Amino acid sequence: MQTWLIYALLTVLSWGVYGVILHAARSKMPMGAETPNASLKAFLFVCIAYALIGVVTAFVLKARGTNWSFTGETGNGIPLSLVAGMAGALGALTLVLALGAAATPLIKGGGGFGVAAAAAVMPIVFAGAPIVNTITAMLVHPPEGGFKSLPIPFIIGCVMAASGAFLVAKYAPSNTGAASHAPAASKPH
Repeated sequence: MQTWLIYALLTVLSWGVYGVILHAARSKMPMGAETPNASLKAFLFVCIAYALIGVVTAFVLKARGTNWSFTGETGNGIPLSLVAGMAGALGALTLVLALGAAATPLIKGGGGFGVAAAAAVMPIVFAGAPIVNTITAMLVHPPEGGFKSLPIPFIIGCVMAASGAFLVAKYAPSNTGAASHAPAASKPH
């Protein structure tokens, strides 16, 4: 197996459990009057974890004998790296906020998914992000032959990803004791 594929699959594994673990952590923060702050408290420790991984990365760079230069033939990589980090951190912040809102009861304006909020939120994130990534990548590096040259299966795949995310999120099971979010089945007479 190729190294890039191993890393990609490890990313799938870690991000695949990320939302569920994050929502579980959020739900174990102080509630009651502190419920509106539970997501931000969980996010604070996500940020601390990112900082710890950053320290580990510095040690890995040192072990590899890096020269600590961040300017190459094509320019300085620091500003774009910071922008990428801000995009990732903003995504993590809005993810914890989405999980909290999805867990909130319907009567309080939330999603009503309770502890199953990750089942509704994560499919939208993990199907939507690749679509946004694909569109962004094509805008930055247009395909040869232009957008008219996109293969039909590619376009169908993007539509299927969006449709799948919608269906999984819409029909995600509720764990609040309330009825499912799916439309009620008609009862036989």
